[in-house]
Amino acid sequence: MSTATPDFDFQLGEHAEMIRDTTRRFADERIAPLAAKIDAEDWFPKELWPEMGELGLHGITVDEADGGLGLGYLEHVIAVEEVSRASASIGLSYGAHSNLCVNQVRRWANEEQKAKYLPKLISGEHVGSLAMSEAGAGSDVVGMKLRADAVQGGYVLNGTKFWITNAAYADTLVVYAKTGEGSRGITAFLIEKDMPGFSIGQKIDKMGMRGSPTAELVFNDCEVSEENIMGPLNGGVGVLMSGLDYERAVLSGVQLGIMQACLDVVIPYVRERKQFGKPIGTFQLMQAKVADMYVALQSARAYVYAVAKSCDAGHTTRFDAAGAILYASENAVRVSLEAIQALGGAGYTKDWPVERYARDAKLLDIGAGTNEVRRMLIGRELIGGAS
Repeated sequence: MSTATPDFDFQLGEHAEMIRDTTRRFADERIAPLAAKIDAEDWFPKELWPEMGELGLHGITVDEADGGLGLGYLEHVIAVEEVSRASASIGLSYGAHSNLCVNQVRRWANEEQKAKYLPKLISGEHVGSLAMSEAGAGSDVVGMKLRADAVQGGYVLNGTKFWITNAAYADTLVVYAKTGEGSRGITAFLIEKDMPGFSIGQKIDKMGMRGSPTAELVFNDCEVSEENIMGPLNGGVGVLMSGLDYERAVLSGVQLGIMQACLDVVIPYVRERKQFGKPIGTFQLMQAKVADMYVALQSARAYVYAVAKSCDAGHTTRFDAAGAILYASENAVRVSLEAIQALGGAGYTKDWPVERYARDAKLLDIGAGTNEVRRMLIGRELIGGAS
């Protein structure tokens, strides 16, 4: 299905456009027809994962030698955008799987770990997840309480994680735990769902992004081999923070997809809906509203794509990764609320999807580091660490 807006050539290259075409076709045919059910029933359609694996979508940034496509973050953003245009819930879970888990394994795992975990994650046979946050440690990651105490041959984990995307369905999880004190006492572990002492706690019922499962992880004397340490011992903060830049860039694509979905509903509606004997799209106030929505989307796209290209060129800047998702998320919330307003009373009903778009858009004002934290980071980096 083509978009309601004209295509703008961002000069993204052949690979990016190929990924867009492939993902858009799949999203229109397989995800979009399920989107309302996914939201209404808080249903995670795990059967989509192998289908996406067949298209190569789970391993976009993974080297070809390890079974991936060997492409970059730009292509990954575009795939997330197109999936999210059909269902932001699936876009979020897909981003958590393919970026937060798979891409971190690609970047930090040793060869034996890659050989063990990547094939099934890339094929979609397994679902991946990343566990950083806790009930009392979100933006303050160093404040985490999950402990990993050294024992003969490995570690014993005790504690919980909270707000974990894909948790209830994940086969492989990248989990951060305290192996010492302070910022130099955190380590990343590869956890498998069947490990003794590991279980899923309460499942979280959310306002939006329903169908992207969120739950608590519980570790009760969970024994983990030292072979499951990913990256350097006590170097987990470096693993985590480097991945957060890419997470923010890639998950910005969710908000781009939501904004495009809003315009895809609003533009046909205002062309057809009549008041005072004329289509409401002929009124200048409505034309201005649609113009603002379009400019918000395209300007966010320009920033997000530029940051993704910078990531691929090895010139990632932490404040621009934060800036891209800050700008995209706030624009998406505003655009989705304007979409509701454009549809009037109809937009406030469950008969139209724009109310879902608004509920979904709000998450990324909070997830992957709140907008307040993003602003703090950007300001601190630009000013040079002044307090």
